[in-house]
Amino acid sequence: MQVIFGVIFHFFGGFASGSFYLPFKKVKGWAWESFWIVGGIFSWLIVPPLAAYLTIPAFAEIIKATDGKIILLTYFFGLLWGIGGLTYGLGVRYLGVSLGSTIILGLCSVFGALVPAVYYQFSPQDGKDTIGLMGSTDWGHYVLIGILICVIGIIICGRAGTLKERDLAKEGAAVNENKDYRFGMGIFVAIVSGVLSACFNFGQEAGKTMADDANHLWQVAHHSTESFLFQNNVIYVVILWGGLTTNFIWCMILNARNKTFGDYTNKKTPLLKNYIFSALAGTTWFLQFFFYGMGASKLGNGASSWILHMAFIILIANMWGIVLKEWKGVSKKALTTLIMGIVVIILSILLVGRGNYIHDQEKNATKTAQVIK
Repeated sequence: MQVIFGVIFHFFGGFASGSFYLPFKKVKGWAWESFWIVGGIFSWLIVPPLAAYLTIPAFAEIIKATDGKIILLTYFFGLLWGIGGLTYGLGVRYLGVSLGSTIILGLCSVFGALVPAVYYQFSPQDGKDTIGLMGSTDWGHYVLIGILICVIGIIICGRAGTLKERDLAKEGAAVNENKDYRFGMGIFVAIVSGVLSACFNFGQEAGKTMADDANHLWQVAHHSTESFLFQNNVIYVVILWGGLTTNFIWCMILNARNKTFGDYTNKKTPLLKNYIFSALAGTTWFLQFFFYGMGASKLGNGASSWILHMAFIILIANMWGIVLKEWKGVSKKALTTLIMGIVVIILSILLVGRGNYIHDQEKNATKTAQVIK
C-alpha cells in the first residue's frame, strides 16, 4: 500500500506540474516576465510557508534550529534550480507545453535521479541509496532500466518535435498554434533548464535534516513509527527562497529592459483576471512538490521518486499538448512518434514502480527479521 499511495501522490504532483502553465494562457495584455513573476510570488513566497504552517506548525523553529551551512547549501541549490525554473518557462514558450516539458523534464529526471546516488556512493549516509547498491540489487536494476527506457522515450518525443517543426515549415506558420515557437533557441534553453532544474532534488537532499526533524517531532507527538506525510514541506520553504531570488531579479531586469512595469497597473488589461490566473498558475505549480513530498514520504527521496514524478509530468504535459492542438497541422507520422514516446515513458514508470515494490518488500522483510531476532 505504501508503494501504491506513493505512485498516486506522484501522479497528482505530475498532473499539477503538467497543468500549471494553462492559466497563464488566459492572461491578456501582459508581458511574459510580468505574469511569470506574479505567479512566482505565489509559487515561491506565499504558498510554501502557508502549506508548511498548516502541516508543520513548528516549521519556523525547525529552520531556525538547523545548521547555517545546511540552510545555505539548500538555498544555493534553490538558486541554481531557480535558473532552471526560469528557463523552463522560456522552453515551454518556445517549444510548446508538450515538447518543451518532455525535453526539459527528461534531462531533469536523469540528472536528478542519478547524481545523488553517485554522490552517496562516495559519501555514504544511512538510509541513502547509492549507485552501487542500485547496480547490485534486483530492485535497483528495475529502477536503472526504467531510467534508461525513460531516456529512450524522451529521445522519441524529441524526434516527434523535429518532425513537427519540419511539417510546420512545409505548411506555413499559420497552422502553428504557438506563435512563439522557435525550435533552435528552445532546444538550447531546454537543455540548460533540464540540467539546472535537477538542483531541486539536490536541494532536497541537502536539507533532508529539516525533514527528519519534522518527521521526528510528528512521530513523538503521535506516538507513531510511520513516516510523516508532509515532512518535506519545511525544506521547500528554503529551496524556494532561492528560486524566488533568481526569478525575481531576472523578471525585474526584463521589466526594465522591455518597459513593462506598467503591466501591473495597466487598466486597459483585465487586471483582476490577470492576477487571479497568475496566482492560480503559481499555486498549481507549488502543488506539484506538495504532492511530490507526500509521495517521497512513502517511497523515499531517491532516484525512483524523482523519476516517477518527472515521468508523470511528461505524460500530463504531452496530453495537454494534444488537447490544446499544439500538434495541429502536423503529419500522422509526427503524432504517432509522439504517442510512441509516451507509451515508452509509461513503460518506464511501470518498471520503476516495480523496482519500488521490490525495494519496499525487502525493507519490510529486513525489519521483520530484526524484530524476530
